[in-house]
Amino acid sequence: MTAMERTKAVEGWLAKLEDALSRGDGEAAAELFGDDCYWRDLVALTWNIKTCEGKAEIAEMLKATLGAAKPGSLKIEGEANEADGITDAWFTFETAVGRGKGHVRLIDGKGWTLLTSLQELKGHELPQGTHRPHGVEHGAFKGRKTWAEARKDELEGLGYGDQPYCVIIGGGQGGIALGARLRLLGVPTIIVEKNERPGDSWRKRYKSLCLHDPVWYDHLPYIPFPEHWPVFSPKDKLGDWLEMYTRVMELDYWTKSEAKSARYDDVKGEWEIVVDRDGEDVVLRPKQLVLATGMSGVPNVPEIPGQDIFKGEQQHSSQHPGPDAYHGKKVVVIGSNNSAHDICGALWEEGVDVTMVQRSSTHVVKSETLMDLALGALYSEQAVKNGITTDKADLIFASIPYKVLPGIQKAQADETKKRDKDFYDRLKNAGFDVDFGDDETGLFMKYLRRGSGYYIDVGASELVASGDIKLVKGQVVRLTEDSVVLDDGTELPADLVVYATGYGSMNGWAAKIISQNVADKVGKCWGLGSDTTKDPGPWEGELRNMWKPTQQEALWFHGGNLHQSRHYSQFLSLQIKARMEGLNTPVYGLQEVHHLS
Repeated sequence: MTAMERTKAVEGWLAKLEDALSRGDGEAAAELFGDDCYWRDLVALTWNIKTCEGKAEIAEMLKATLGAAKPGSLKIEGEANEADGITDAWFTFETAVGRGKGHVRLIDGKGWTLLTSLQELKGHELPQGTHRPHGVEHGAFKGRKTWAEARKDELEGLGYGDQPYCVIIGGGQGGIALGARLRLLGVPTIIVEKNERPGDSWRKRYKSLCLHDPVWYDHLPYIPFPEHWPVFSPKDKLGDWLEMYTRVMELDYWTKSEAKSARYDDVKGEWEIVVDRDGEDVVLRPKQLVLATGMSGVPNVPEIPGQDIFKGEQQHSSQHPGPDAYHGKKVVVIGSNNSAHDICGALWEEGVDVTMVQRSSTHVVKSETLMDLALGALYSEQAVKNGITTDKADLIFASIPYKVLPGIQKAQADETKKRDKDFYDRLKNAGFDVDFGDDETGLFMKYLRRGSGYYIDVGASELVASGDIKLVKGQVVRLTEDSVVLDDGTELPADLVVYATGYGSMNGWAAKIISQNVADKVGKCWGLGSDTTKDPGPWEGELRNMWKPTQQEALWFHGGNLHQSRHYSQFLSLQIKARMEGLNTPVYGLQEVHHLS
């Protein structure tokens, strides 16, 4: 077909879909899809993040949501494209309360994948473009306040005289991105952060830390990194950017503040949160609470016999300051994933005698291979030249259902094995156990399923392969006064033991701040229910509890990498804004709880 014929075909399909939706006929709409089909909705119809798989689930979802959502005005945007027998196109649409953007893929004239995403709420558009604020009211007015005076009043008043509508606990990139979204939507929000400065959650990590994802993948909302920004951001440079961003975006960001407790009042429909703000207890009473304490949750520190008698230092990787104090020392790093490799590499550079303890296999992928095969089409300089903006790239990625993703990722993993065969052979010859996931689908599926078990190689793997970073395999059974002992009897002398042993589920923070009952009520965060290692079934179809309503009223979880923090903060902010404005937000498909942690 020609481009015009493809476009006409999609327009015809959208017209039939709109007709069925306008008649409230979910069954007729579902019949426009093939037998293998998916409809992923980002808040537009379901007020949820929900993927329906198959005609029956699509029909059931539409039957429940069409009455309130009233989707319509489906209009193709640009021309339809075709590749490998799949026709795809972008379209816009409206609902009763908002405007959205969608993407459709057709095979033989039938729907295969459909994405619907809410982009804005009617009457609550962002103050940008034609809605840009004036910044000053011209004329002469007695008692006029400057911007600085008004901003000072806000900073001093919010949380004391005026209560925020939303409180975000955690001021890393996730809390900051969401705070910026809510700020532009006019939602009074306080971000609670225990560190002294915005960006300290990066500055205070180990010395060698840098982003393993490229700059095009990591932009924050509204203010992208400048053109000269390095491809991989060093931690301190990123920390400075986050600090600048909080000031420029005028976020109400409480530093040196820690949430001591939180409880939800069902009668009042609000939270009571006790915050230690630089030594003073302040009680906040928001309607919505977001835990943005990091995707990984509370640090996992294994309990090992002998920890109480070990005379050296012991640190979780999140507490490790870097290599400077350990020149000439012996260090044992327990773990073999991202943090373990970064820490071992930095210690080796400082002349430290460092040993990595690999307890289970690890997926390793070279950074340049990952950028080329997995990210290059959407997040790269070439993608920018091809007209793929960050927002467009995010929606293209979001349009691929999680059920379909493993097939795509396996093809990339297979190519990675071929391209870097010599690299993997060197690691294998050094005794390092490499895996590509339970089903050979590689890094991104491991990340989505369990958030652990991988290393993006930026140099440390070569040190492992060469033996410069010593490698031992096994389980740690005990510590002595000056060594780490493995299950085969191997004894490793140590002045410092670093536990690069990962983190628990995010609901661990709910247990710590709110209660264990609420944490159990919400259940496990992250993972898809793939029934693979550390991601038990049943199949969920979406990440558990992330960026969407939970079983606890008015409690939300926000986290992930910079890409996810940027993209999904948009949909979380719209859900919170809609509730503040009193809009009808009937949630379809609220996630059931199958696992507690």
